[in-house]
Amino acid sequence: MLGEIFVVTGFGQGHLHPCMELCNHFSSRDFHTTLVIPSTLSSSVPSSFSQNPLSGIAQIAASSGPPMPGSDSLRQQGAQDLEAHLADRSKLPDLPPPICAVIDFQMGWTKGVFWKFDIPVISFFTFGACAAAMEWGAWKAQAGDVKPGEVRLIPGLPEEMGLTFSDLKRRPGGPPRGGPPGSGPHRPPGGGGGGPPKPGDRPPWVPEVEGSIALMFNTCDDLERPFLEYMTNQMEMPAWGVGPLLPEQYWKSSDALIRDREIRQNSRRSNYTEEEVIQWLDSKPRGSVLYVAFGSEVGPTMEEYPELAGALEQSTRPFIWVIQRGSGISKPPGGGGGGGQPGSSEEGYFPDGLDSKVGDRGLIIRGWAPQLLILSHASTGGFLSHCGWNSTAEAIGRGVPFLAWPIRGDQYYNATLVVRHLKVGYKVAEDLSEMVKKEEIVKGVERLMGDGDMHGRAARLRAKFENGFPASSETALDAFGDFISQKDK
Repeated sequence: MLGEIFVVTGFGQGHLHPCMELCNHFSSRDFHTTLVIPSTLSSSVPSSFSQNPLSGIAQIAASSGPPMPGSDSLRQQGAQDLEAHLADRSKLPDLPPPICAVIDFQMGWTKGVFWKFDIPVISFFTFGACAAAMEWGAWKAQAGDVKPGEVRLIPGLPEEMGLTFSDLKRRPGGPPRGGPPGSGPHRPPGGGGGGPPKPGDRPPWVPEVEGSIALMFNTCDDLERPFLEYMTNQMEMPAWGVGPLLPEQYWKSSDALIRDREIRQNSRRSNYTEEEVIQWLDSKPRGSVLYVAFGSEVGPTMEEYPELAGALEQSTRPFIWVIQRGSGISKPPGGGGGGGQPGSSEEGYFPDGLDSKVGDRGLIIRGWAPQLLILSHASTGGFLSHCGWNSTAEAIGRGVPFLAWPIRGDQYYNATLVVRHLKVGYKVAEDLSEMVKKEEIVKGVERLMGDGDMHGRAARLRAKFENGFPASSETALDAFGDFISQKDK
């Protein structure tokens, strides 16, 4: 056993799952790992994780988001919990020596606790390197003053990623569900709900990574090599792509259906079973189905949902539409409902009557959906997505091209990566700061689903992952092991 690595996860499944997979990769290299989790996530860790003799779990009080007057008590308690764990551990001489802490940048406030015990820190980004590179580059290039018609190139990044006026437009600010801009347990990089910071401002992660000795990204060279190299040069420290950090079964079954419930612990309910979803997909031609799904925390506005429903009705394409509870509702701090419009309720928007209009052409799933299963099915031929990073990586690895509808934060740059750099998608509309209309969605769906060249590029990109977890990421993890072992001497 080489030593102990602490991995500190942020809030939400999109942070927890990559951190658990990262622990598994460390354990396979004979490092002992301790996953440090907010106590609210304890029920989301499968029992199989703790069965690994090289893996452990430490819980701390739940707190996230930026410091706010009068709201730091939980964070202080979390720091005390972590310090007590490290102090108790230091009294047990038989345990492997701690060699570093890999910290989700969302939890950057834990750095000081590890430094008290002389444990070096590596900052971990659960999203891709493109988003971080573009946020940094936009700041350095003073992108806030880009004029209409101008393309602001970022030295060191590919030309096709040059910033235009429309790239930097965001929908008017509003809090993400359940909290003020930039706050809450699911605070995204780049701000929340269109709120500050604006494109061209200092990225919110910059102070969170100060003092780190290296960076890790949930990506790989095949997807984002120029952006990893850029971050290495700009940050003047190693920036490794160690992902995509998806379940082991994802990489072992490149041509087989993935059963989500077998590999991801989830108690959320759905109106369809996995078997019913498979049966419906089996009845559709290869590559014919459009999969429509947004994140559990983000989505179109209450005004845009009827436009989407109308577009799916007008289109002739088979579709699966996943609608989360609370869709379209923006809640003020402290909760409170929204809606009050046709097709809405406390549960959020639902397209009443659409299922009877489209018949067997559409499958409308309310609640949880087996996304890995849907993306891995041969009938799925397109993905209307908010371009959250985990969803983006999952679809790329299965050769499914995108109709990109980013909502906030890193999703805008993930969409730009998909559309301009990888060329495996289109944007749903040119100006995403305005309300997206039915006609734009219909046009985008037909353009995406009918583009054979686009599907060919997506298939060729998928082929790079047919041999399993990316070789470049294995190499990066080995490089990390060598790097941290030298630091420990």
